[in-house]
Amino acid sequence: MSSTVEPTNQQLADNDRSKAETRRTLTSGRLPNFIAIAVLVVAIVVVAAVLALLGAFSIASTLILGTVVFLVGMLVLSTVVEGGRRARDRFARYLVTIAFVIALLPLVSVIIGTISKGVQRMDAQFFTYSMRNVIGEGGGAIHAIYGTLIITGLATLISVPIGILTSIYLVEYGQKSRIARATTFFVDVMTGIPSIVAGLFAYTIFSLVFGPGTRIGMAGAVALSVLMIPVVVRSTEEMLRLVPNELREASYALGVPKWRTILKVVLPTSIAGIITGVVLAIARVIGETAPLLVAAGLTSSLNTNPVDNAMTTLPVFVYYSYVTPGLPPEPDIARAWAGALTLILIVMALNLLGRLIAAKFAPKPGR
Repeated sequence: MSSTVEPTNQQLADNDRSKAETRRTLTSGRLPNFIAIAVLVVAIVVVAAVLALLGAFSIASTLILGTVVFLVGMLVLSTVVEGGRRARDRFARYLVTIAFVIALLPLVSVIIGTISKGVQRMDAQFFTYSMRNVIGEGGGAIHAIYGTLIITGLATLISVPIGILTSIYLVEYGQKSRIARATTFFVDVMTGIPSIVAGLFAYTIFSLVFGPGTRIGMAGAVALSVLMIPVVVRSTEEMLRLVPNELREASYALGVPKWRTILKVVLPTSIAGIITGVVLAIARVIGETAPLLVAAGLTSSLNTNPVDNAMTTLPVFVYYSYVTPGLPPEPDIARAWAGALTLILIVMALNLLGRLIAAKFAPKPGR
């Protein structure tokens, strides 16, 4: 025979009081959400006023000193109100946020500056005319746009199959063999090769085959592929290693051969990451100037044949327009900014296209 002891009214009251005290402990001693913004504004205003009185006012010094005063003020205020533990947590969070903003400032500055100066010359003539027989006003960059797309496209056609197949060998077949270790070592070495070395390599190869002084679009594509291949290999290798071994083992258990498992299971599972790596590799090389100056050369005319004569790309076009302007220099400077903005738009379009392809071919949930 069992009996239950009912809690008395005093015990219930004590429990309610304990819960109330717990809630007060969890919610009390906290600064309001708006206090950080208020302290930041006050710190910047005070620092600006002090610097103005001292005759040393500047935007940069005001922001830097205001941020320091803000951090110190929030640390002291949070320590008094919330305690040392939450104060240190706030201080670390604000440091991370400030570091993020500092890292974001150059990107925002570049984008704003390029857009503001590039749109002034982005007209129909810029996208339909080349620089052949053009001096001063007028002209365009159609020859450089075609050259960029052709050379980068050829470099992608060379690099992507080689990079993906190399990664498949390293992950699925080579594993820890001597050849795999040596390949990984040389891929890492190639990742740090200066771009001018790749341009000299391509120029030397084509000069030996076609004669001294050969500068053609295909040579530029080979130079870019030397820079692209290690990026594709490393990114694809990491994506393939993320595929769970259980998927491979399940496929082998059904009697599916290894090559078909790689083709039907491993690659589709990692296709989104592979495409992202390819897009990053393209963005890495599409803005290269030094190797294309050496290997592909410079021309002011439209050339769509990558194996005949020199071919200009947008980075080379921007470089020469900005470094060697004519008289007056303003038209060349304007064309340089427009070319830089066009290059940014091409990279953005490639990133968007890569995301769409990855979303299209990525495995659907539940399959």
